[in-house]
This record gives sequence, structure tokens and C-alpha cells, in this order.
Amino acid sequence: MKKLVAFAVILVFSVSAFADFPTSVRVTPPAPKFTDAERQAELARRRSEVAAKMADKSMLILFSAEPKIYTNDVDYVFRQENNLYYLTNLKQENATLVITKDGATVNEFVFLPNRNPQFETWNGKRYSMDEAATVSGLKTVVSTDKFKEFIDAVKGKQAFAGGIVPQTVYLLLPKSEGDNDGEREFRQESEFARSLTGYKIENAQPIFADLRQIKSPYEVKLLQHAVDITTEAQMRAMTMAASAKMEYEVQAEVEYTFRRRNADFWGYPSIVGCGPNATTLHYEESEGPVTPGNLLLMDVGAEYDHYTADVTRTFPVNGKFTKEQADIYRIVYDAQEAVAKAAKPGVTMADLGKIASDVISDGLMKLGLITEKSQYRTFYMHGLGHWLGMNVHDVGRYGVPLKPGMVFTNEPGIYIREDALNYLPDTPENKALIAKVRPAFEKYKNIGVRIEDDMIVTDTGVDWLTKNLPRKLEDIEGFMASQKR
Repeated sequence: MKKLVAFAVILVFSVSAFADFPTSVRVTPPAPKFTDAERQAELARRRSEVAAKMADKSMLILFSAEPKIYTNDVDYVFRQENNLYYLTNLKQENATLVITKDGATVNEFVFLPNRNPQFETWNGKRYSMDEAATVSGLKTVVSTDKFKEFIDAVKGKQAFAGGIVPQTVYLLLPKSEGDNDGEREFRQESEFARSLTGYKIENAQPIFADLRQIKSPYEVKLLQHAVDITTEAQMRAMTMAASAKMEYEVQAEVEYTFRRRNADFWGYPSIVGCGPNATTLHYEESEGPVTPGNLLLMDVGAEYDHYTADVTRTFPVNGKFTKEQADIYRIVYDAQEAVAKAAKPGVTMADLGKIASDVISDGLMKLGLITEKSQYRTFYMHGLGHWLGMNVHDVGRYGVPLKPGMVFTNEPGIYIREDALNYLPDTPENKALIAKVRPAFEKYKNIGVRIEDDMIVTDTGVDWLTKNLPRKLEDIEGFMASQKR
């Protein structure tokens, strides 16, 4: 018995000494800290860049987010509107930022409610005017007691407090008439725009989309911290999945880690799907069993200070990929690798998307799951990835070439849904296709694999923000094996 124990110790030491994979959970490093001066300088730079994009004799008005009702007298947790937060770092509701531009003269001020001891007894402390100025760096903070006077002045085309009467008013508005999400998010702005006459109304969204698409070093630190929290959550889930009975147990481990590391929330509902559930792209129920022999797909992201991670790992519950699971996993991994190697300034997301789909279609052909490359969409239905930042699907244009500071997700996937062949049109060609691929399909059905990493564009290529999380098949197996001892 002692010899067996000694051998096990030697084996563990040998694996630990020479492995590329981590042999322990990577605990989240301390959160980034900024001085008041650093924060104020960052926010001032952003406001200056917004003003530079505004027309002469114009005014930008940003309303805070509206509280959202959960049920009866209970609200959802308040989250500030992204663009207002981007320029002020103020998390309080009923705030309104105003920037005016008249030639070289730019004025900026924010409306905030006065402190109210009775309100604060029930709902917590509000900013004082001095505290709001310290947080935002704005020199002028105005009580919302003056807000109606300001709104009436704008509607009446009169100057407020000695300011300008603008010709153009910028508001956050839906992108188009059919933008239902924009109509919901910017309801109050849309109603206000309809109440204005005699102005040129401009949508401020393109201004922020261009600026927010390039992350500053300040932003990258926040985003990296969100990724680090998510990395720890993913690793902790890998260590306990084999002992879990249900998907919600694994989700609980993930979201416990988020709160344990002081994440504000998740950036999107967690996706934790085992076996067949891994083939549903936005599976959010987490009500299925966690079964040894199956893969577990986890697409999760912590949000920290308004910046969200978006990370997916797919791993075997028992720590060892089957041959069929490994076949699918390696195709997705190779697609992701090919994209990362090609990503650099000058290429587009469309270029990278074609690289991923080419690798996946070639791999599916070799496995006998398709007979022509164009058929890959049966098993890879989504695009390569998206911009990442204050939104999980962040603002920004997709037709532009990559530039340093852009952050995007690299997330190819293959999903062999059990009913995938049932929905092909009933044609002679598809009947022949189904007959040819049926043997391979039966072999691989109910396997879903997605690998998603967060990448920032550099001068010469990309950096992996998620580099500390095991990704290679052998590294996942090695890390999970190291946690069983």
C-alpha cells in the first residue's frame, strides 16, 4: 500500500512538473484600482472626444436608465445606461448629462436629485453634489429641481442658465424604424425627440459606437478583471462537475464565484448545458442532469464595473473526451486557432468568419457529416463572434477593418442536434444527403462544442484575454485529472 501511495505521489509530481496546463484553480487577481485623478482624466478624455464629433451649435442630452419593474413594487437591480456611465461613472437613477458645443466652447453639466434623508433611510445613500463631481470630474452638478426648467427651455427654444439655443439635438435613439430593441431601451428618448420642434434631431448612437469600439488601457484593465473572474468560475466548475447531479449545481458554482469576487452581476444569463442541451445555443434553463460520459458546455461571463466577459468552455464531465467528442472538439479548436493566427489590423470580421467556416466545413466533410462544404450551416449556425465591452454584444461596426484596441469574441462551434436532419426540406437531394450522412450522424449526434475566447487587437495580431483558462483538449483533461487527487 505504501508503495502505491509513493508511486502516486511521484506520478502527480511528474505531471505537475512538466505539464503545460495549470494544476490548480487560478484565483482572480485583485481588482484594478484608479485614483480620482486617473478616473477623472479618463472620463474627461471621453467627453472631449464625444464633443469633437458633435456639430457646431449642438446639444447632447443623455438620460439615465429607467428602473425596470420585476413585479408589483419590486424592481430589477438598477443598471445605469451604458453611454451615460461611459462619460460620468455615475450609477444613480434620475441623472441627466448635457453637453453643449458652440464653436470652440464646450459646456457640460449633469442633473442629479438632491439628497433626501427619508429616501436614503429606505433605499441607501445618494451622491452629494460634491461626491458626484469627484466621481465624474464634472465641475457643474445641478439639482433636478431645475430639470423641468431645462426641459421647458429646450422645448421652447430658449437658453437655459445663460447657455446656447442649439440648432441640433443629439439623443440616443433606435437605429431604425424596425429596431425593436432600441425602441424598448430608448423609450424616453424617443418620446422626448417627438416632443421637439424646430431642431435637427441626430442619433447619438453612432458617436458612441465609434468611440467605444476602441478600448482604452483603462477599459482593458476592467475588461481583463471581468475575464479573470470568469476564468476562475470556469475552472471551479471544471473541478466540481463530476460530483454534480444537475446543471443548476454547476451554474451555482459559477455565479457564486462571480459574487465572491465582487462582480456586479453576469453580463448575460449563464448557459450551462450537458449532453444534448449543449446543442441549444441559448440554453438557459439549467434543469438537466449532469451525466458522466457527456460533454458540459458553459458559456458564462461576469460583469465588472459595466464591462462583461464572454467565455465558453466545453469539457467532459468525467474529465476524459471520448473519440467522437474529441473529433468534434479538435475541429472547433482548429477553427479558433486559424482565426487567431489571421487576426490583425486590416482584416475584417467577415474575413475571420470565412476562415472559421472553411475549417469547420472541411472537418465536417472528413467526418462524413456533410457531403458538400456549403452544407456546414446545418451544424454551425451562428457567426464567428462579436464585439465585446459594456455590452456582451457591444456596439461597433462590423464592416470596418480591425484596429488596435478592438475587442472581439472568437467562438466557433459545432452542434449535432438530434433532430437536425428532420428539418431539411423534403427534396430528392436532401433525401440522398441524409442517407449518406446518417451513419456519421448517428455516431456524433447530441454532441455540442463551442470554444469562446476574448481577444484584443494589437499592432501585430491579437492578445488572448482568456489565455489563463485551459483550452487545448489535452490541457483540459490534464487540469481536470490534477483536481481528482
